[in-house]
Amino acid sequence: MSQLRPDSRTAPATEAVIELRADHVRLIPRRGASALLFHWFWLRHNALEDVHPSTRERVLDARDVPLDLQPTSARIVEHALVLEWPGQITPRFPVAWLEDHAYAKERAPIEPPPSDVGKITLHASDFGGELGPLAQAALERARGARAAVVRGAGLDTEALVEALASHRLSVRETHFGRIEDLRTDNTTNTNTDQLGYTDAPIDLHTDQPFLDDPPRYQLLHSIRAADEGGESIVVDACAAARYLRAVDAESFERLRTTHVTFHRRQKRFERIVHAPLLRVDDRGELIEIRHSYFTFAPFRESFDRLEAYYRAYQRFARVLHERSHQWRGLRQPGDFVLYDNKLALHARTGVRGARWVRGVYFDEVRP
Repeated sequence: MSQLRPDSRTAPATEAVIELRADHVRLIPRRGASALLFHWFWLRHNALEDVHPSTRERVLDARDVPLDLQPTSARIVEHALVLEWPGQITPRFPVAWLEDHAYAKERAPIEPPPSDVGKITLHASDFGGELGPLAQAALERARGARAAVVRGAGLDTEALVEALASHRLSVRETHFGRIEDLRTDNTTNTNTDQLGYTDAPIDLHTDQPFLDDPPRYQLLHSIRAADEGGESIVVDACAAARYLRAVDAESFERLRTTHVTFHRRQKRFERIVHAPLLRVDDRGELIEIRHSYFTFAPFRESFDRLEAYYRAYQRFARVLHERSHQWRGLRQPGDFVLYDNKLALHARTGVRGARWVRGVYFDEVRP
């Protein structure tokens, strides 16, 4: 719901303040009060205007309310929440009524995945042309924030690889080779019968989920920009999964406990792995996310559970694909992205022209 923004006015102590999310609104009834959470679909179902004019009985059934419904605008007017739905009524909810019917007091703030690309961006010019300190800063950013965007680092991929390797990373060679030349006229790699070597758009995914242990990091180094398109998209999938657990714990648990099959089948390469999309450690912390729509084998689940799995998958997908949850931007020659392949997803828009990006996988070198 990228078009919606929080009501950021300076409010009197007695006036309500709202913060808008993709699937719910966070309402603070007055300064110092606990935040209340309301799903958009709940608000649509309980619109006070959807009643019979004489009997005042509800006329809207919950079955008729789409669960992914979003208003086109939301604001506080005269101590009431006023929403606008596309082509429908404009309901008004007095804050006092919402307090009386609140079903979810916020225990802790639910932070959505970040989208301010400026906070993960580094400029090579700030490091005086020294690749060693630049690589260290990029790696620290990728470890802490799951991704780093670096501007103006030059076109020497091998020099970048050497700089990163000096900070306890080792190159992971895959069935594509040591360095991938992601271009439509590729002549340097093997097993190029996959989407990365085409000009097609590629949706959000992690790389190599069909391996027992996918690579930890990937460097994507821009050598030549496309004539058109090729926008890079990265999502902090760890933050997205935490957000999912906060707003839909059942879907999170289903994705954590249900194994699916990742099957990479190419002309000269084939691998199969059975694993859940989400994996946590003994403390419940996210440690790995596998997500690759183009290498999923058909989902196999009992008849009574399959629909629930699809719902959980699509619920997570809505979090990932919300534009306000994504880092987006075009990469110029000499720019690169370094991201955590186990905790971030990446994508690109379709391209026109001779775009060339070099990709390298890395693992941590343990002491």
